[in-house]
Amino acid sequence: MLDREEELLNSKEVAVILDLSPDTVNEFARKNILPGFKKGKQWRFRRRDIFAFNKKQPRVVGVA
Repeated sequence: MLDREEELLNSKEVAVILDLSPDTVNEFARKNILPGFKKGKQWRFRRRDIFAFNKKQPRVVGVA
């Protein structure tokens, strides 16, 4: 059994975590912006890689 950090996520799950569309997640994976791999025709992502990626990204805070 995989531990929590090794859990594999699909594009929709990653999109929710990163607040992106699934199409953007797939595009980022194709362009090697997001760490992922193809399993059949679908992209898969390791939970730990997505959270590490999310921590590295700068937060943009707008002034209302």
